[in-house]
Amino acid sequence: MVDFENARKDFPILEKGMVYLDSAATSQKPASVINAVNEYYKNYNANIHRGIYKISELATEKYVESKKLAAKFINAENYEQIVYVRNATEALNLVALSWGERNIKQGDVILTTKMEHHSNMVPWQLLAIRKGAKLEYVDIKDKAELDMEDLEEKLTHSPKILAFTHVSNVLGTINDAKGITKLAHRAGAKVVVDAAQSVPHMPVDVKEIDCDFMAFSSHKMLGPSGIGVLYAKRNLLEEMEPVLGGGDMIRTVSFEKSTWNDLPWKFEAGTPNIEGAIGFGAAVKYLSEMGMNNIREHEKAITKYAMEKLNGISNVQVYGPTVENTEKRAGVVSFGIRGVHPHDISSIFDEENVAIRSGHHCAMPLVTSVLNEPATSRMSFYLYNNEKDVDAALNAINKVKRIFKIS
Repeated sequence: MVDFENARKDFPILEKGMVYLDSAATSQKPASVINAVNEYYKNYNANIHRGIYKISELATEKYVESKKLAAKFINAENYEQIVYVRNATEALNLVALSWGERNIKQGDVILTTKMEHHSNMVPWQLLAIRKGAKLEYVDIKDKAELDMEDLEEKLTHSPKILAFTHVSNVLGTINDAKGITKLAHRAGAKVVVDAAQSVPHMPVDVKEIDCDFMAFSSHKMLGPSGIGVLYAKRNLLEEMEPVLGGGDMIRTVSFEKSTWNDLPWKFEAGTPNIEGAIGFGAAVKYLSEMGMNNIREHEKAITKYAMEKLNGISNVQVYGPTVENTEKRAGVVSFGIRGVHPHDISSIFDEENVAIRSGHHCAMPLVTSVLNEPATSRMSFYLYNNEKDVDAALNAINKVKRIFKIS
């Protein structure tokens, strides 16, 4: 059994007494991650792949080790399938700009869903405009789950690619990535999974899902910002052309032409975020030691507790799967208080030293067109949260209602 209460002590920022309920936006960092970055700067700060001297070789070793840890974490075949980018957004753009640019033709169908973060929508919109392709969206059923009948109907249009989120950052809905991928492959589509909200919070196995591409970010899983992962099947990476050119991604350069480096380096032009990779490796180690099944069960318990409490408060609307469907919800709870703008809710929460997020959460079509709201407030949980944090949020909700004289 993991002592999650004791694990809170690993996060220096929580010593300030703040209740942090915004991990879907970015997670807090344990001391082991902070120390790993500091150790790099203090003891072996050097560029990688270039220096024939000890600290450069050590930096290279640690950088590659982080890729190996990441590959093992999602059960990839090897670290050569792990391409480092700035974040999940850049990973999704890389697929659109490389694979998409080469394979999408005029009149082709690109399929995504109405549940997506802008990161998994805008790149496909831009690609569709450039190539003269048609972009289609899978509907949402009961404002909570993907409409699987609509998905199957739209797959009959023979899309070249299906891009969908594993977990909605607004609704908390956990999509059946394996089942959806199987349906898409049967229809001849390549599959892109936005796993920014799943890889940090639950076991994710790319072999089991069988997706062609997967994107996720370090900063949402206890690691530094400025580094993310594109996983892809090896044959696809070998076929794809690099998007950025420069140092380290080349094998040979002449005045007339260049040839590309081996995987995954051909997609990583220039000096990378070395300290970010090292910190990311430390984060993956920390999560692996905690156990992703344990983290998932911990978050499920907190989410269920929060949902049950919220359902007992009048004039509070909760979005996404119901409390009876906790198995289908990750640790994300978006809500509204009737008659109060979400920005006012967040401001009052902040007065109570409780950090939540309000807005459209980079999913404007979902919030405004599907939920028919200008914005929502969102609590999101992680391994360092507990029921006392939820209670603090509930007290803040009651304060909002008192201020706005809502029964």
